[in-house]
Amino acid sequence: MKHLLVLALAATLLAACAGDARREGALSPGAAEKLASVSLDPASAGRILNAYRASNGLGAVRPDPRLMGMAQRQADAMAKSNSLSHDAAGAFGARVESAGLNGARAAENIGAGYFSTEEAFAGWRQSSAHNANLLMREATRYGIALAKDPRTSYGTWWALVVAADPEPRVTMGYGDSPRQPR
Repeated sequence: MKHLLVLALAATLLAACAGDARREGALSPGAAEKLASVSLDPASAGRILNAYRASNGLGAVRPDPRLMGMAQRQADAMAKSNSLSHDAAGAFGARVESAGLNGARAAENIGAGYFSTEEAFAGWRQSSAHNANLLMREATRYGIALAKDPRTSYGTWWALVVAADPEPRVTMGYGDSPRQPR
C-alpha cells in the first residue's frame, strides 16, 4: 500500500513537471473579465517603484526604452513557453550583455499570476531576492512589461529590469594613462 502511495505521488509530480500544460477550453466569464482588465501603465509602475525606493532612502529610477523592450521580450517569452523562468528569453547574462548593460549593475524580477501592478510589486517586496533588486542602490533606470495569455497556467506574466547607467568608457592611447573621454 505504501508503495502505491509513493508511485501515485511520483506520477503526480512528474505530470506537474511536464511543462507547457495549456488550459483547455474557455475561461469562465468572471475569470476572462478579470484577465482582460489587467493592464500595465509603465509610468504608474515607476511611481510605485520610486515611492518604495524613496521610503528606503534611495534615488528615483527613470523609464528606459531599451529596458522596456528587454522586459517585454522576457514577459512574452514566459507566456509563450508557459514557464516562469529567467531563461525564457535566453540567459539573463547574455540578454544583459547584448543590451550593452553591465551585468553586475542590472537585475530582473519576474512574476506570474498577478492581476495588477500593485500585486506584482507586493509579491516582489515579499521576496528577499526580488526586494533587493527593487532596492538596488546603483539602479537609475527601469523597464517593466506584462504579457497575457488565458491559456497558460498563470494568465499574466510580469518582468521588471532595473539597471545602473553605463559607466563612462575609459580611453587610452599608446603610452597614455587612463583618462575620461572629453
